[in-house]
Amino acid sequence: MMKLMERIRSAPGHVALYYRPLEGGCAQMFNADEPMLAASVIKLPIMVEAFRQFETGLCAPDEKYVLREQDKLPSCGALNCLHAGLELTLMDLVALMIVLSDNTATNVLIDRLGMENINATMADMGMRQSVLRRKLFDPAGRAAGIENTVSAREIGALLEGLYAGELVSPEASAKMLELLRNQKLNGKLPFYLKPRGIPVAHKTGEDDGITHDVGIVYAPQPFVLCMLSNETDVPAFERLIQDAARELADMNG
Repeated sequence: MMKLMERIRSAPGHVALYYRPLEGGCAQMFNADEPMLAASVIKLPIMVEAFRQFETGLCAPDEKYVLREQDKLPSCGALNCLHAGLELTLMDLVALMIVLSDNTATNVLIDRLGMENINATMADMGMRQSVLRRKLFDPAGRAAGIENTVSAREIGALLEGLYAGELVSPEASAKMLELLRNQKLNGKLPFYLKPRGIPVAHKTGEDDGITHDVGIVYAPQPFVLCMLSNETDVPAFERLIQDAARELADMNG
């Protein structure tokens, strides 16, 4: 662990780490309380708010939404490649947002759930550095310096709550973990682990100079690992994420 922490401290740019064994043990942290540009990691609290609203009846998982041409956003996901008029459920949108990191699905959900509700739920969970301030691909907001942020410790606590079955309800927590285990973007935390049959429930994030992966590694002794980076050497930090997950899985084997 000492060598890993040395590599984290010497990584280029602004980086953060939060690691905690889930069956007891000491946490290790570096810059864990620093607000970091969130990229797609902000989709985790959006998912939590969706399940909260499903549970309380504010909306229903089978509520229909019809895709519009103006909804479509570039980059991650599938909806930007599909036809306008496609009928989806809110649960479909949540699944696309997590499993394929679909940006179109994310913005539709932000509008339906309400940004203020998402932030209120984050605040109720004790999050102070993690804030949704704008929708994705908002060039005017970005130009004005309005950015979504997360911290490694707060996202780690969210994942710990899911593992314990404490977010929304045990059933909702289990469903959210199932979505995270079905993540299709597996080049970081699961890179060395997936071939070994070690499941990882995780969410990535990418943007210019940004690469994140946060998740639960189901080693024989499961653990949470959140690694965030801004203004970094993306390929180098992604190799570090891969190596860290492998080293910690071996340590918890």
